[in-house]
Amino acid sequence: MANLFIIAAPSGCGKTSLVDALLKKSSNICVSISHTTRKPRPEEINGTNYHFISVDEFQEMIKDNKFVEFAEVFENLYGSSRQLIEDNLDNNIDVILEIDWQGARQVKINMPKAISIFVLPPSKEALLERLKNRAQDDESTINKRMSDAENQMRHFNEFDYLIINNDFNEALSDLESIIIPSNKASDRLNLSLEEQLNKHKNLLKKLI
Repeated sequence: MANLFIIAAPSGCGKTSLVDALLKKSSNICVSISHTTRKPRPEEINGTNYHFISVDEFQEMIKDNKFVEFAEVFENLYGSSRQLIEDNLDNNIDVILEIDWQGARQVKINMPKAISIFVLPPSKEALLERLKNRAQDDESTINKRMSDAENQMRHFNEFDYLIINNDFNEALSDLESIIIPSNKASDRLNLSLEEQLNKHKNLLKKLI
């Protein structure tokens, strides 16, 4: 039976890199492609990067309850199609949703069996260093991302599983143990929120 997985993390925690690496290890997993009202960038392909639609089309989909979650980000609308997710699940393909904690709340209401995973950095200092090393943003943007990260991290306890991305390979192994069925159930249990709260209580006090 296929599962819907929610993966959330602050910017700079390596969520996308982890998901990309996981996809290379299994042909039975896909990432849900969001619908958006944002205009495509030159390199983006409709149906591959996003499903690009008009505001009117998006509003119609909201009215018809066709999203399991949606949000407005920087004046553009983004949403995850219920039909696309259910089609993959019906074909026994696991689906990953890369969304934030607010989107995760919506999905849990609409699809209560979804399994949610939150990825945290090993420290605030490490997260700041990662954001700087990406060399994509100026100092003002980095500070804004750090502020947003601190807000997001306060919601980690709303998720089923918790991964600390200190070492990439270890974090990837942890993600595999949750998502790929052949991995031991005991490993999956060790990553449950309750177990991780006990294991990393000192770290979590510093992060939150």
